[in-house]
Amino acid sequence: MELKDKKVLVVGMGRSGKAAVIETLKKGAEVFVQDSKSADEIDEQLRGFLEENCSGCIFGKTPDEDEKFDMLILSPGVPPTLDFIQKAKSAGAEIIGELELAYRLSKGRFVAITGTNGKTTTTTLVGEIYKAAGFTTHVGGNIGVAIASEAAEACEEDVLVTETSSFQLETISRFRPAVSAILNLTPDHLNRHGDMINYGKAKAAIFRNQTEEDFCIMNYDDKASWELIEREGCRACVVPFSRVEKLDFGAFVKDGTIIIKRQDGEEILICGTEELKIPGSHNLENALAAAAISFFGGVEPNVIGEVLRQFAGVEHRIEMCGEVNGVRFVNDSKGTNTDAASKAIEAMKENIILIAGGYDKGSEFEQFAKEFIGPVKGLVLMGKTAEKIKDAAEKAGFTNITMCSNMEECVLKAYEQAEKGDVVLLSPACASWDMYNSFEERGDHFRKCVQKLH
Repeated sequence: MELKDKKVLVVGMGRSGKAAVIETLKKGAEVFVQDSKSADEIDEQLRGFLEENCSGCIFGKTPDEDEKFDMLILSPGVPPTLDFIQKAKSAGAEIIGELELAYRLSKGRFVAITGTNGKTTTTTLVGEIYKAAGFTTHVGGNIGVAIASEAAEACEEDVLVTETSSFQLETISRFRPAVSAILNLTPDHLNRHGDMINYGKAKAAIFRNQTEEDFCIMNYDDKASWELIEREGCRACVVPFSRVEKLDFGAFVKDGTIIIKRQDGEEILICGTEELKIPGSHNLENALAAAAISFFGGVEPNVIGEVLRQFAGVEHRIEMCGEVNGVRFVNDSKGTNTDAASKAIEAMKENIILIAGGYDKGSEFEQFAKEFIGPVKGLVLMGKTAEKIKDAAEKAGFTNITMCSNMEECVLKAYEQAEKGDVVLLSPACASWDMYNSFEERGDHFRKCVQKLH
């Protein structure tokens, strides 16, 4: 990728933006940065680095209209539809994101995983499988480190296992993974994408540049994602996985065992479903997807089975984080939409005091609220969506609702309601941005609040 002396504007100074700045500077670009935050709101150490190394810093405002750039690199949280970005595009600037930058910088082989839910668990699991198989493996993207910082150092034999969000996929042009996967598609981020058609189109970009030589792993049980194959045109070899159907080809469950069936009809046993440590039917789907991704990505089945038996899950996703007087506390801060939270409720089964609420992404909660009847004993709400969820719950006939102003109050009120054998489940069904910088920060705060109960 030739960037020497190119005039590049990196938009957004989050994790992705910082990585893009560092890598483009290394390539000899004339780098400018922009962020909607004022200079005083930017971390002091970061601001010092940017002011010392970049050709210009534009904080708290947009670039002057007469400022021309060869390329804009957008952080995932930045909508490409912003006026100054569209004007730059009309003036001839190329608009890409940090994922596209990573792809252009790297010699390694990309494995890319998307979907509304399960991305982090599946990406982490696939990364562990590749590592166990002896590959030099880089795990990043929408999880952990920005993938651009890993990609630039990767060798041709390396594997880059990348969690990719719809926001990241909006700004690709050449990105072509050797193996892609779409785990599921349920309503999320509609405040950004507008409707499910546009949301699906953004997700389908993951296979847009793939050819017959590549593999695309798809959830056969999820109609919305399966329909993308025909609607958006997938040229890769499509490998289905199913939790409920026995397939002629792909990954599925047969007699309590995860099976991969090759195109020649050979059935390969991976491991028993009862051997999985991660709970819930959604995690069985994640395991099936990970098995298919890894197998068709060149990993031996015995390695896949061994890692599946050992894998205990990821932080902030149905994570046990303490027990106080017989009350268990489960951190599912990663449950940032209603479908994810529903799956957490399903995994916990019953006797749940649910802590929910947060930033409003334009989601509807009526169907979600119906799922409270039975497994959920009490509902504790906070954040911007608290009233919205309360209204939906009351319409569904659920009335044991407590409104709180912060996490400390939520944990205390939930514990006061709980009895021995109950589960206090943080699964917000919403993003964290109204009160926290990330779902990780929210989950960490939940843990700290639980520790104070001891």
